[in-house]
Amino acid sequence: MTKGLEIEDLYNIILLSEPNTLYKCTKTLFTSAKMSKEKDKYVSRIWLFDNKNMVFNSVTEGPNDHSPIWSPDGKKIAFLSRRTLKDDERGDELWIYPLEYNFNPHMALKLEGGIRNIRWSPDGRKILFISNVGEYEDDVKIIEKIPIWFNGKGFIYNLFSHLFIFDVDSENYSKVTHGDFNVVQAEWCSGAQHIAYISADDYLKPYVRDIYLYNIETEESIKLTEGKHSIWEIACSPDGRFIAFRGHDLSRGLATQPKIWIIDIGSREIRKIYDLDYAAENTVNSDVRGIGSSPGIQWVNKYIYFPTTVKGYVHLYKVDIEGNVEKVIQGNFVVDDFSVSDECIVSIVMSQISLPEIYVFKDNLKKVSRFNEDLMSKLDLQKPIYFSFNASDGFPIDGWIIRPTNYIRGRKHPMILEVHGGPASSYGGGFMHEFHVLSNKGYIVAYINPRGSSGYSEEFRDIRGGYGDRDYKDIMEAVDYLKKSFDYIDFSRVGVTGGSYGGFMTNWIIGHTNIFKAAVTQRSISNWISDYGTTDIGYYFNEDQIAGGFDRPFWDEKYFGKYWNQSPIKYVDNVKTPLLLIHSMEDYRCWLDQALQIFTALRKRGIESRLVLFPGENHDLSREGKPRHRAKRLEEMIKWFDKFLK
Repeated sequence: MTKGLEIEDLYNIILLSEPNTLYKCTKTLFTSAKMSKEKDKYVSRIWLFDNKNMVFNSVTEGPNDHSPIWSPDGKKIAFLSRRTLKDDERGDELWIYPLEYNFNPHMALKLEGGIRNIRWSPDGRKILFISNVGEYEDDVKIIEKIPIWFNGKGFIYNLFSHLFIFDVDSENYSKVTHGDFNVVQAEWCSGAQHIAYISADDYLKPYVRDIYLYNIETEESIKLTEGKHSIWEIACSPDGRFIAFRGHDLSRGLATQPKIWIIDIGSREIRKIYDLDYAAENTVNSDVRGIGSSPGIQWVNKYIYFPTTVKGYVHLYKVDIEGNVEKVIQGNFVVDDFSVSDECIVSIVMSQISLPEIYVFKDNLKKVSRFNEDLMSKLDLQKPIYFSFNASDGFPIDGWIIRPTNYIRGRKHPMILEVHGGPASSYGGGFMHEFHVLSNKGYIVAYINPRGSSGYSEEFRDIRGGYGDRDYKDIMEAVDYLKKSFDYIDFSRVGVTGGSYGGFMTNWIIGHTNIFKAAVTQRSISNWISDYGTTDIGYYFNEDQIAGGFDRPFWDEKYFGKYWNQSPIKYVDNVKTPLLLIHSMEDYRCWLDQALQIFTALRKRGIESRLVLFPGENHDLSREGKPRHRAKRLEEMIKWFDKFLK
């Protein structure tokens, strides 16, 4: 007997991620994670897929193993864990497992500053990694720089992330970089002779990032770029002559589309080799993603492989150094994670109605795992209906609706409009547990990609200085289109919700129209002025996105009006819609004061409102929060919408 998706099914979903494929496509490591209701945490372990015999075996039993990587000879694996650490202890552990001899894995290193970005050297003798250094102040905090804190990390004002090298034989490690800057990512280059790394040198402009090349023999770093790019990831060419990077030149500030570039190490010439309209990144929303540490760009033989978001779906592309671009894997789905070897590509793929599974691509794309098959076989999920319309200025807008599980032809059903965050993210091919739960509760779920979304042109994405203008018009014109096109929507019973930028837009919407009978705002923005100085990225994000350019603070009278006029709190006197506010108490991206301000204003005005706060959670509650908190969040949303829309 089939059924719709329930909140409790969160505990039945297996989250897959981090594929790492051995040369010749013989074996693949990957991570699975599952939410434990009893332990109220994520339990993760590492698997081995035998690509030739099509057999899956669990390599570790967890409970928190992840980030597996092969040694170059395929005889060992390294992975990260927290096996010996208590929940409230800082840090990570590096474990090494000699698979060839079937010995037990052993912990090689434990650091309070954490361990990430582990990479074997080509000779298999060393592992590079990144860790935080600095003093943790657990009592009185003496602060002299910004940012004070960062979402998901806590207080970081005394911390810097640096590059280290671990010697596999001696199990000693050494610090490679020193100074008041942050190493973002690192890769071995030119065999084991060099390490290329990305550094954010200016804490006031952390979006400006440069590439350095560290010489193992001389122990010196040289700077290859000149502070003109925002660089996210790097990959070295097999011959050691070039470094590819994914990033942009800030020509449209933070709205600039990331592309693929290469730098010639010898001449330091930089060229953009992928410059199509679409961004070289995966920005499609999903709330069923696993742990993520796989490289987002990979250089194998003559090609650089990278994801590209195209109108709500994520494809895998490749490009050579001459700029010849080819689509490798494409379809109405999301290539969520991937590992390229010389004979195949192993990827994690999901769609709007299928949970993530392992796929292998050679001549075609083939599904090889069935981790979520038992759950999926019991579900009756409504396939989203795609629609498109031209906005009033001529731009096409993409959208989807999901009908209720109990949809009956001829009957009108209430609708909930979902607004994504970012704004430079998108809806489309990603599986959304939340949407299908709402569908199962009797709601039509509508979602679109308005102006500001990624997956389209740079002009479409760039709404700097115009929040609440063209994006709001796109959303409201979408509502008008739905009213004309789908006669089974009951427009006397419609609600709206969104998180982060979607929370800002929810607050903005109810201050500008009363057509929605209930609203749920999550991890939202209500006041761009106070947000500027209280959040991890506000002091530069708000300048660029709200004031329309960097170095435009709200206290400059030329720009104060921009901040205030685009703040939903300014329009709170217009609000008549009952509002539920959901906020995490350790959300350093959209700080708690944002929810408190609008909640206080609405209660003072006598507007029905409710504030639900989640202790110990951050901005990623809906995607990475404690399992019971994720379930409670959905319960509160449904109760609120049921009260006003049913």
